[in-house]
Amino acid sequence: MKTGTVQARGLTFHTLEEGAGPLVLCLHGFPDHARSFRHQLPALAAAGYRAVAPFTRGYAPTDPAPDGFYQSATQALDVLALIEALGYDDAVVYGHDWGALAAYGAAIAAPARVRKLVTSAVPYGPQVADAFFHSYDQQKRFWYMFFFQQPFADVAVPHDDFAFIEHLWADWSPGWKCPAEEIESVKATFRKPGVLAAALAYYRAQFGTAPQDPALADLQGRMVAAPIEVPGMMIHGADDALMKSSLLEGMAALYPKGLRMEIVPGAGHFVHQERPAVVNALLLDFLAA
Repeated sequence: MKTGTVQARGLTFHTLEEGAGPLVLCLHGFPDHARSFRHQLPALAAAGYRAVAPFTRGYAPTDPAPDGFYQSATQALDVLALIEALGYDDAVVYGHDWGALAAYGAAIAAPARVRKLVTSAVPYGPQVADAFFHSYDQQKRFWYMFFFQQPFADVAVPHDDFAFIEHLWADWSPGWKCPAEEIESVKATFRKPGVLAAALAYYRAQFGTAPQDPALADLQGRMVAAPIEVPGMMIHGADDALMKSSLLEGMAALYPKGLRMEIVPGAGHFVHQERPAVVNALLLDFLAA
């Protein structure tokens, strides 16, 4: 994969990319990095697209946020700025986990800039927020988010060479053994100075315990249940042990231009890595429609 850099919103974003043609911007989540899309980039390139996967803000070698803002609304604006900085008026945006949140926000903020929207692992809609308050089962699944609000997470997560990350991957995708070299690659990213602090800040901003840009309060509020005026596809692992597939209920009503729902059997939270052939076929079929 070709490496590159692009300047957007005062940050230098480092990227992996393949191909030429219409832009497909691929956004990773946690605990992950741009190599998350190593199976999708070549497939998209072969189909005639320019597929670009940035390391998102704070994930080295991309710059940390100089203002300390890591809320999902600022990530959404990063997406729109990256599309422009890469030389395009619009793009297909494909987000996994935190990347999905950024993708939803970009589509809400500027639907004309997002040609199609593909998301995985994190559903959209008020039912997700409601689960924090009313679903004991889902609250248990979200335990790490509450844990990350505490200062001892800064010590516990990197303990024993980031064994915490291995445990999360195993818990969230229980039927899949991530290749050792990929776990090592993710750990190598997290070993870089500032990456863990940034990753934790994503969660702390979501809970209001880290700085948020007051200028983005309106967009942040809309990123819960505002209609998404972009054709969409949601790809979810049937065995995702973090986000139950029942959390997808109600999503379609928030997509006036249509939402294609795909539940992939035998896959967990990292569905695009676990079942790349299935996901790539779904993705290319959706983009060709």
